[in-house]
Amino acid sequence: MELISTKICKTSDIGINNNLFGGTMLSWLDEAGGAMASSVCCTPQVITLKIDEVLFKKPVKVNEHIRIYGKVERVGHTSIALYIEARRFNFTNHEEETVCSTKVIYVRIDSMGKPVEIDREIRDKYNQ
Repeated sequence: MELISTKICKTSDIGINNNLFGGTMLSWLDEAGGAMASSVCCTPQVITLKIDEVLFKKPVKVNEHIRIYGKVERVGHTSIALYIEARRFNFTNHEEETVCSTKVIYVRIDSMGKPVEIDREIRDKYNQ
């Protein structure tokens, strides 16, 4: 898995139960995944098609550092599927603990918002 983003949980990110608000985590995952999909597809023009079931395994508290990792699962003709995982990082012992994971599908689009084919070389590289 590749490190694609790092976040710090701030007071403004906290919900009523003193944990990171789930919607904020979803935003972080989507943004990081979109950046990875753009990088892999060599274009900034990708949109989120689908976020699979999200598993919130552990709560995130204020000041905790979150590292978001991604892995390409499949590249289709116009879409790319990524597995994305958020991990809490402990600075004392340098250990990471998974707090959330999901699969997200992005679609490459043109300037009119219509799907565009992802280059064959990219599909071949990731679908071996």
